[in-house]
Amino acid sequence: MHILFAGGGTAGHINPALAVAEYIKNNQKDAKISYIGTAKKLEATLVPKAGYDFKTIDVAGFRRKISIPNLFYNISAASKAVTSSFAARKILKELKPDIVMGTGGYVSGPVLREAVKLGIKTAIHEQNAYPGITTKMLAPKVDRVMLAMPEAKKHLNIERDYVITGNPVREDFLKIDKSTARKNLNLDSRPVILSFGGSLGARAINESIIELIKENYNKGEFIFIHSTGAAGYDSFVTELTASGVNINAENIRILKYIDNMAECMAAADLVIGRAGAITLTELEAAGRASILIPSPYVAENHQFHNAMTLKENNAAEIIEEKDLNGEILINTVNKLLENNLTDDMGKNSKAMAITDASARIYDCIMQLLNSHN
Repeated sequence: MHILFAGGGTAGHINPALAVAEYIKNNQKDAKISYIGTAKKLEATLVPKAGYDFKTIDVAGFRRKISIPNLFYNISAASKAVTSSFAARKILKELKPDIVMGTGGYVSGPVLREAVKLGIKTAIHEQNAYPGITTKMLAPKVDRVMLAMPEAKKHLNIERDYVITGNPVREDFLKIDKSTARKNLNLDSRPVILSFGGSLGARAINESIIELIKENYNKGEFIFIHSTGAAGYDSFVTELTASGVNINAENIRILKYIDNMAECMAAADLVIGRAGAITLTELEAAGRASILIPSPYVAENHQFHNAMTLKENNAAEIIEEKDLNGEILINTVNKLLENNLTDDMGKNSKAMAITDASARIYDCIMQLLNSHN
């Protein structure tokens, strides 16, 4: 059995593919896994590190904002759309996979289109509540459509059946409990607020978290764990220190990046962050209440649609970045914690969790491989 994955650009497209690949290898020891991505994006680091055969094509998405630089960029992107299709076809003929699975990002477009033309079985997995352009284009053509969230179906022009699989989540999010996490992190019984803006950080979130910490510093009611992102760390620390906050206080932990997210999330009572698909999957697996601040800079505003799935189930509050400031964030945090709303929100979040997504995707792949259509 030879399975080829195509997807990339962001961790949200890459990590689901790697999680499924690992699950396949655990269940099919002789399975061959290959991956097509781009040479300059995150997959070029993550996929070889995971030990899988990695091929590249040169492809780029189109920029919608009208400007002279974007015009030249889009001319180049149009040229790459043609050459990437030829490159994808060549790789597919060389590898001869039994099935090609796309997990999103521009790179999956030419690979899946050429696989369909060559008669290779194909599947796609959409992580978000609002599908990306690539998924919308491929959904009517591939053999199987897998969705992490049922809300995505209403945005796709497909008549065929689809499978709700959820997004794969790491096992450590399912195994660790709050008391163990707090003991490991040496935290006391005060409410823990965990906040982050993604691996690169988010200035708007950092600025509002500074106000939240300053407001509570003298009261000492909460424990704060905040990831600034590498670029925002120095300015964050400088501003907090200038306002009289001791960043080495026992209830304040400021980090550039959180590499033990499962443990920190398990310890938290409330999580503040973006609304990427994988973050929401982790929140649900951990069963945590959240205040979500969707990134307005992503395609199709998909993070807002993701966040609404939790909001509509009373598992999260949403603050749009255009409305975000210290006062609004402080009031929202106080409302949730002072009225003991986080426990019920966490339970609602947990009820949404799909904890066997990798197994569901694997089953879908195997059914497709064993079908004769």
